[in-house]
Amino acid sequence: MGRPEDFISLLERAEKIDPRAQALFECLCEFLPCAAEHFGAAFASVLLLDPETKELRFEFGMDAPLDELRKVRLRLGEGIAGWVALGRRISRIEDVGPVPMHSKKVDKITGHAEIYPQNTFDEVLGVNLVAPTYWALEMMARIAADRKRRGLGRWEPEEDIQGSVVFIGSVSAQGNKGQISYAASKAGLAGVAATLDHEAIFHGVRCAVIHPGYTDTPMVRALGEDLIDQAILPQTQLRRLLRPDEVADAIVFMLRNSAVSGSLWVDAGWHPAA
Repeated sequence: MGRPEDFISLLERAEKIDPRAQALFECLCEFLPCAAEHFGAAFASVLLLDPETKELRFEFGMDAPLDELRKVRLRLGEGIAGWVALGRRISRIEDVGPVPMHSKKVDKITGHAEIYPQNTFDEVLGVNLVAPTYWALEMMARIAADRKRRGLGRWEPEEDIQGSVVFIGSVSAQGNKGQISYAASKAGLAGVAATLDHEAIFHGVRCAVIHPGYTDTPMVRALGEDLIDQAILPQTQLRRLLRPDEVADAIVFMLRNSAVSGSLWVDAGWHPAA
């Protein structure tokens, strides 16, 4: 794959859907001779599969300069048989039908990879990242509006703290095998906390995040005693699960002590193996 004739054949398919692909072709032809073996990858990088019709459509932009096209990652190692975006997902370019997405594992025998369902990924981010972020923004907006009504501007140290936000992160924010959506949501929450920590203090609001380790809750117990005993406790310095009251104490500490900022790790000495 990756031969010029393969690219042109694929382009013709796209042209039937969107004639603007011809403009892309003319632009790309300027560097086709020196990148023929990688052309498929470059082309795939600037096409999308329509999530409804599963058809290729041009989405790069008519006025994109050649310099921008040159920045596209060319080498995907598979030429035309590269990757394209399917909405916000990724799909093989030759698979224009529905994409199987049942799990997030690779079959060790066949090598067939199935990826994490996007709707589940979105749900986890919605609960763990989007909801607490907008809750915090709503709280800060109300405090800012109240201060404005009272004729107050920038918060001053002589005033009382107007509010404190403590996000519940997780040790998974540093990455955890098998938890890509959860880890992404908690890592994102740490970024939200760090950003709002800079912004919200103007209105007298503190923002911080605690990162609990594995805690004795129904969610963790649902993992099963064998997994807890074999994969979690041996990598925890205290060799036990955290108690919920220990996490609660950490939250209270962050709320009561206005001199504390940033992140607090309540992890019982969690040090996962690579």
